[in-house]
Amino acid sequence: MIFKFKNRTLKFDKGTLIMGVHNATPDSFSDGGLYKTIDEEINHCCNMYNDGADIIDIGGESTKPGDNSSICIDEELSRVIPIIIGVKKKYPESIISIDTIRPEVANEAIKSGADIINDVSGMMYSEKIAQIASDTGAGLILMHMKEKPKASSSDYEYENLLNDIIAFLTQAVTIAKSYGVKDTNLIIDPGIGGGSFGKNSTQNIEILAKISEFKKIGYPILIGASRKSFIGDIISEPISQKRIYGNLAVAACIAQNDIEIIRVHDVKATYQFLKMYNTIKNYN
Repeated sequence: MIFKFKNRTLKFDKGTLIMGVHNATPDSFSDGGLYKTIDEEINHCCNMYNDGADIIDIGGESTKPGDNSSICIDEELSRVIPIIIGVKKKYPESIISIDTIRPEVANEAIKSGADIINDVSGMMYSEKIAQIASDTGAGLILMHMKEKPKASSSDYEYENLLNDIIAFLTQAVTIAKSYGVKDTNLIIDPGIGGGSFGKNSTQNIEILAKISEFKKIGYPILIGASRKSFIGDIISEPISQKRIYGNLAVAACIAQNDIEIIRVHDVKATYQFLKMYNTIKNYN
């Protein structure tokens, strides 16, 4: 498979690629408020790039479980646009995705140098995201979310977990294509996590254990499980930043199943793990 965006192409023939997470927020569950200035935020993104991230994912609004607050468009723009511009100035060849559900933010981010739109709502918030992706040639990542963004949901009921998620993503892809988004510009994400993502620990494990089922949709797959609470539940680690070994176990599952992209906070450790894994796997 290949993934195209803004006249560029990513190939997945050398193993799982790494998406590094940068939360330009004061309240994200894992690293909110860690970087105090724009320069510090730009440096963090550049460090992830140097540590082996293939894509830098920049988000300006928290989606942590139980957070029903919302920021205005101008606030979100002020958080992410200077970082995108700064990273692209230092590393023009870098690949940046904008983590947003708002079309206005997506549009300005793409104009400022971002290459990919990462919509965690799967366009439940707005289908205009697809039109922007089509008009600009940006890549588009569509994630499954059980409830609308910012819902604090404890409803984890499904008729059939995998089938329901596959149906949601298939519909989202169909909608995106109706706006002119090309097959090669699409990535799907089953949406690991609680809250409005709508999965409890057992369901998150089922998704990972049966991740190959999502290949039947026919698009590259992204998994973002980094530091999430279900990992903490299993390894009895309440502090998100200390879940690195649990995260690497997820990376092993992803690599073993030839999943295209893993979204992580701990880029360097993940890069080293995948580099060693792929070296052994591809030896002949």
